[in-house]
Amino acid sequence: MPSHELVVIGGGPAGYVAAIRASQLGMNAAVVEAEDRLGGTCLRVGCIPSKALLESSHKFAEACGGLSQHGVRATGVELDLGTMMKRKEGVVTALARGIDSLLKKNSVTRYRGQGTLAGSGRVNVLDASGNVTIIEAARVVIAVGSRSVILPGVEIDGRFVGTSTEALSYETIPGHLVVIGGGYIGLELGSVWARLGSRVTVLEFSDRILTGIDGEIASEALTLFRKQGLDIRFGMRVQRAVAVGNGCVVECAGGEQFECDRVLAATGRKPATDRIGLESVGIACDARGAIPVDSMFRTSAAGVWAIGDCVAGPMLAHKAEEDGVACVEGMRSGHCHVDYNLVPAVVFTHPEIAAVGRTEEQLKAEGVRFRKGLFPFRANGRARTIADGEGFVKVLADAESDLILGVHIIGPQAGNLISEAAAAMAFGATSEDIARVCHAHPTLSEAFKEASMAVDSRAIHM
Repeated sequence: MPSHELVVIGGGPAGYVAAIRASQLGMNAAVVEAEDRLGGTCLRVGCIPSKALLESSHKFAEACGGLSQHGVRATGVELDLGTMMKRKEGVVTALARGIDSLLKKNSVTRYRGQGTLAGSGRVNVLDASGNVTIIEAARVVIAVGSRSVILPGVEIDGRFVGTSTEALSYETIPGHLVVIGGGYIGLELGSVWARLGSRVTVLEFSDRILTGIDGEIASEALTLFRKQGLDIRFGMRVQRAVAVGNGCVVECAGGEQFECDRVLAATGRKPATDRIGLESVGIACDARGAIPVDSMFRTSAAGVWAIGDCVAGPMLAHKAEEDGVACVEGMRSGHCHVDYNLVPAVVFTHPEIAAVGRTEEQLKAEGVRFRKGLFPFRANGRARTIADGEGFVKVLADAESDLILGVHIIGPQAGNLISEAAAAMAFGATSEDIARVCHAHPTLSEAFKEASMAVDSRAIHM
């Protein structure tokens, strides 16, 4: 019977990172993963393939009409969807092989199969042939990730009605794609297919897109997405979505009905904590299926920890990685910390949207007095030179201490720009601190500096 000091169930961003860090700290570590490719949903059917398609589709859209202002005239532009998909798969394959190499480099053992808890100190691994391997483990870390939430009445058939997994691999461009849900997954993939020629209708139950994102940012995004051709509708309670013949029918409360070629169900995710043997060690999940843990990621069962999407906090790959590192370092040092208030969020549409910290709505609800600084990208020299001046940077600072409480960006390369804000906030920076830092010119980062100056009504270029 194989034995390890630490066994991680799940090979996604939380799991493989935890195992590598454990090995670096001298533990005999192993990862159990049923899928052939490590990397979890993020790498296989999530973050990475979707960003590959977003980039490719953006280049296609530019070639079709966005380059003329640069004096570049492109005629006869054609789309080779097969090559685009092949490139996406190549990116995923290369990164997955990279993770395999990292495990070998760090002497982490890989078990292929479905991992389940089998009582205290044991993990069962069921492989594709039906064989079971029992592993003894002094420590078990649960990192099983999450899966798509499917609304009642939405009948997933894997071809016409599907989740983001299917929407990443359509063999043809849908004439009409209906997206159920106005969150980041639906808007990102809706943008991909809209750029490639689909008519895209987004059905959102609430009265806004991107719930959780700062309202002013979401409002600007809505205007820009509609200009791009996305038909976004609110107050739409989807009651049924089914395949009919060679297409689909979506029915909403009130009798409104949509006929389309494909349906993308993008209504959120939930922890994938069922059928992993939690009952064998007495662990009970909360109402949403998450595993309760303490500040050290310890569960109620001795010798069992949980991290990533299957515990509380943002369901984001980078948060999961932070969990993994903090969890295993805590095993050695007795101390660990991840500040979920400082986990950046990014939506990779065009323009990109990024945020860290609290929104204006949250601060008002908490009764926190704050000052706000805005700076538009149209006034930024670098944004002008790359012909990408839509959007703005928004800085929220405490009215008394001037500590930065939140930074929200919609505009070019927002996902990269937000890292400076996250680092600044992690070290307790004020808006005055950012305003006094010399930023290179001409760069997009100057917009963050100017927004910080605008907190005190002293932006120069606005």
